[in-house]
Amino acid sequence: MDIVTKMSDAAHSMKIRLRADLRSAMKEGRTTEARVIRALVAAIDNAEAPPLRADQQATDLHRFRDGSAEIERLSLTPAQVRAVLVAEMQERERAATEMKRVGRADRADALHAEMQLVGTYIE
Repeated sequence: MDIVTKMSDAAHSMKIRLRADLRSAMKEGRTTEARVIRALVAAIDNAEAPPLRADQQATDLHRFRDGSAEIERLSLTPAQVRAVLVAEMQERERAATEMKRVGRADRADALHAEMQLVGTYIE
């Protein structure tokens, strides 16, 4: 596999790993873990979405080809996938800090646990 193929497969490979872990979490009843993994898949999906031009509407991106409304996704490098995951960790860290500030240590602890889970996917 050449470097270009490896780079374009980074998001796809991570989502395969996440979805496999999601299936396991769901089968074993680990609902919090499943929720976090779903959020990670969604974050990567969002990062793969092509940006809109200023003069464009979301519906303009859909060019119906062969009966499909799918548009070509962006290819993410391993560094870009990592950046998405790091952003998810940072978001949880900010929320945990706020929860501690308002006296919700239990929620802050839960957010820290989520951060640890996200951290297992950062390479």
